[in-house]
Amino acid sequence: MAEKSTKPYLIRAIHEWCSDSNLTPYLSVKVDENTRVPLEFVKNGEIVLNVSYDATHRLTIGNDLVQFSARFGGVSRECSVPVEAVLGIFARENGQGLFFPVEEAAAAAAAGAAEDAAETPNDPPSTPPSPGRPKLQVVK
Repeated sequence: MAEKSTKPYLIRAIHEWCSDSNLTPYLSVKVDENTRVPLEFVKNGEIVLNVSYDATHRLTIGNDLVQFSARFGGVSRECSVPVEAVLGIFARENGQGLFFPVEEAAAAAAAGAAEDAAETPNDPPSTPPSPGRPKLQVVK
């Protein structure tokens, strides 16, 4: 029987510690083909996500995936992050948290994805971000 990874348990523990301490938990994620996040916010193959209960809806930190929906530029988006892609979880206010060593399989996959991305031209996102700030209006 394969040994269970401690990574999802540590992610949940740091998230709970941040929440109990009134700190904002942030996830640092290495984006690959299995990661569903808004690609327009990815920089150098990585994204940092606010995973506080105030910023997310239906947050689930499972043993294989971190799933939630959140607003990006005023638009609600579904996010799904494999636990293997999580580089670290930390508090925004003081930087305390945990950063994980890069796993060999994930590093090889990321290197392959980086080579593929270098060979193909960047396509614009399928849904362009909405211009300006979101607006609320009263409907009678």
